[in-house]
Amino acid sequence: MSKLKLIIFDCDGVMFDSKNANRHFYNLLRTTLSHPPMDEAELDYVHMHHVTDSVSHIFRHWPDELVKAHQLRQSLDYKDFIKHMTIEPDLVEFLELITPNYRTAISTNRTTTMSTLLDLFDLRKHFGLVVTAMDVENSKPHPEALHKILEHFSMTAEESIFIGDSTVDFEHAAGVGMRLIAFKNPELAADYHVSSFMEIAGLPIFGRD
Repeated sequence: MSKLKLIIFDCDGVMFDSKNANRHFYNLLRTTLSHPPMDEAELDYVHMHHVTDSVSHIFRHWPDELVKAHQLRQSLDYKDFIKHMTIEPDLVEFLELITPNYRTAISTNRTTTMSTLLDLFDLRKHFGLVVTAMDVENSKPHPEALHKILEHFSMTAEESIFIGDSTVDFEHAAGVGMRLIAFKNPELAADYHVSSFMEIAGLPIFGRD
């Protein structure tokens, strides 16, 4: 096995507990247009997919209102929902630990809101590349973003690992044959399972020649 050189992060459910923010954001779209809040299955869907697909999904029963829903979504300022997000408490500590020795990147299905998060939480300096759903033709679980990251760093999937929390992340990593760390999801098929970032630092892949 090649020495680990590159660590790639998912955003939602990994770097941030953002489910409550997603709940408030998408439910506002539904209730503003006089529809009931999302059920749990819909919440799970929007937590894993990019915003265009998510809005289409939660308005699939009202196709005539889809254009209006997207217009409303574009009028909202995501900064108003940041207060409902929680950064993982040891994320910055972990990033400060690994960045001297490893390259880092993000592959996320977020779009324009990713830049806002990086700036508000002062995280941009910790990542060599950030690939959002806007930067690729095919969003996750398609492996295009990982190919883009690997090409940018001139590295192989064997030299890399992905940290994710969902079946979308499993399929994303599997698409390039990359190892996966399941974050706070013991049911997800993965090479490793952890419940915190500093737990990752103790995995046997770190420091291996």
